[in-house]
Amino acid sequence: MSLGAIPGTGPATSPLPVIRKTTARTLADLPTDRTLVMGILNITEDSFSDGGRYTKVDDAIAHGLRMYYGGADIIDIGGESTRPGAEPVSPATEQARIIPVIAALAKAGAIISVDTMHTSTARAALAAGAHIINDVSGLTHEADMPALIAETGAPYVLMHRRGDAATMTTEANYADVVAEVIEELLALRETFTAAGVRPEQLILDPGLGFAKDAEHNWELLRSLDRFGALGHRVLVGTSRKHFLGSLLTVDGKAAAPAERDAATTATSALAAANGAWGVRVHDVASNLDAVKVARAWSAATVPAL
Repeated sequence: MSLGAIPGTGPATSPLPVIRKTTARTLADLPTDRTLVMGILNITEDSFSDGGRYTKVDDAIAHGLRMYYGGADIIDIGGESTRPGAEPVSPATEQARIIPVIAALAKAGAIISVDTMHTSTARAALAAGAHIINDVSGLTHEADMPALIAETGAPYVLMHRRGDAATMTTEANYADVVAEVIEELLALRETFTAAGVRPEQLILDPGLGFAKDAEHNWELLRSLDRFGALGHRVLVGTSRKHFLGSLLTVDGKAAAPAERDAATTATSALAAANGAWGVRVHDVASNLDAVKVARAWSAATVPAL
């Protein structure tokens, strides 16, 4: 297929480099001397920041390659928006959007995580070359997801969320947000380990913005050490989220998603300095710089998958 030019890989008239089969990279090839950068690839029509930009397969592959060649450690591919109020899509639609892109990026050598709440999509994605399942369903995960993760041995991002896209904003009620999120994550962990999932497969995500208001998000970020103490890798996703826009309000108007990248980079540096295993971001280059600075500052290491 003809994919056109990739900005940043040569002159505007340069063709996209041919994707050739490479020696397969594995999770063991990921850096362990710094926090990892997970680049977001939304193949959706309605994601809050970039919905509609990469709905064509060629465009999605090209953007994934830009992030991969630009230094992203992992490409996180999703075919269903999970913003508050988003309309659900069927697993068949989701798979039609993402599977060709997963296959192409895996062929190029990228490490891929798949942002899905559906067991059938997770299975199809792993078969197409994905490495990690990133499930934002939280307390509402599909009943057969634990068995799939146990069967495949795939790393699994266990994210905290109450309710679904339609209801989660009404579920942001906590007496102690850190304690309650930890308690609910541990209950989810028990569900997965009881199904045969090994503890080392699990990556915890406090679920910033999912059934949380701005102050809840900040409190969770201030308490990343408590999540790390649970014995799992921790993934942090702040990129362009509403609570950053609210922080950057000028004359009563919150900053637009595209105006939140500098604030995202700041949170990535702080998360990395506080032991996060990975940060999930839209702008790979600036956040890669941020985690490298944090590594030099703290001289900390992160656990390998």
